Amino acid sequence: MEERLKAIAIGVNTKEQGEDFDYSMLELKGLADARQIDVAAEMTQNLPRRNHVHYLGKGKIEELLPLIEETEADVLIANDELSPSQIRVLEERLDIRVMDRTMLILDIFAERAKTKEAQLQVEVAQLQYMLPRLVGRRESLGRQGGGSGLKNRGAGETKLELDRRRIEDNITALNKELEALVDLRTTQRKQRKKSGLPVVSLVGYTNAGKSTTMNALVEQFNPGESKKVFEKDMLFATLDTSVRNITLPDKKAFLLTDTVGFVNKLPHHLVKAFRSTLEEVAEADLIIHVVDYSDPHYETLMKVTDETLDDIGVGDIPVVYAFNKAELVDGESLPKVVNDRIYMSAKERIGIDELVGVIKSHVFKDFKICQMLIPFEEGKLISYFNEQANVLATEYEENGTKLTVECKRADYEKYQQYVVK
Repeated sequence: MEERLKAIAIGVNTKEQGEDFDYSMLELKGLADARQIDVAAEMTQNLPRRNHVHYLGKGKIEELLPLIEETEADVLIANDELSPSQIRVLEERLDIRVMDRTMLILDIFAERAKTKEAQLQVEVAQLQYMLPRLVGRRESLGRQGGGSGLKNRGAGETKLELDRRRIEDNITALNKELEALVDLRTTQRKQRKKSGLPVVSLVGYTNAGKSTTMNALVEQFNPGESKKVFEKDMLFATLDTSVRNITLPDKKAFLLTDTVGFVNKLPHHLVKAFRSTLEEVAEADLIIHVVDYSDPHYETLMKVTDETLDDIGVGDIPVVYAFNKAELVDGESLPKVVNDRIYMSAKERIGIDELVGVIKSHVFKDFKICQMLIPFEEGKLISYFNEQANVLATEYEENGTKLTVECKRADYEKYQQYVVK
């Protein structure tokens, strides 16, 4: 088992962060914990803007020295993405390893990525993050070389030039591999569209309970489906998009997709690398925004998710809110539905029927109840409606079988010649 490191968490509270700052510092500790790092102390500073040279103000850096000694910290963790020069200055002044929030998230993603696509996406994001950091270090490492051409350059600079080229080549090769997987995903999406089944996409903050919600639906409506998705009470348990077919008792069916969880200040390299995965959401007919209602900061987390959705351009897709883990909130009677908000507990399997009710009201508007008289020689058609539609009544008449059926508008139009009412 990996030995846990000790860290000091540092953060700068600028005016625009307001109340969200305290939560982001708390979350930083959660991210550190997910990376097997214990936060032994914390130092924050209120500033109009972050210091572009050393992130914190000079006075705070002086205060950090005795704190590092006292806590015997191995690493300093910053609550923001630092520039290469900020990392270098802090490491030189404090003689301690410095990590930023982005590095932490990238490390966690690297550890959790299971499928080939997720692994490639994380690797690309890591390399893109490293690239400017190599360039930043080059100035201090390559000073001995003057003039132009490789002959006169310092060994340090030459090596970094080669490293940089290697990383760039690596990024190009990985992106090519990813493109092939993205093409495959696009083909799968087109096939799903052809099936005519509506797509419902689960989104939400990391650890809100998306995978548990998906498993609850699979268990209730497709009990034979052995493919449960991985669920665990930890940050970024799911990085891979899962798709499951949910068939309801009335034969209506939809595809349910589960996506990577969002987090405050999700590194832009990751959003870029995971864009193809996140685009699954952009293709949805309905979004279910799963919220951890038991988290006192749930409104902040909802805001982060909404902003991330805006970034990937899904603003016009209808959204239903599933307030999950509501059993942990005092005085909340479950299940409860208020318009498009369902208060539920995926873990306790409370509110699943109510959630499905709201999903149905959105994605099955296109269904029609009618009566059809189908001639006896068209027996295949009766089998089709029994499999693909909700047959409400069957009567046998002289010249055929009379079905009272709730079916897709497309089927209603296709078999119009048999409609009697």
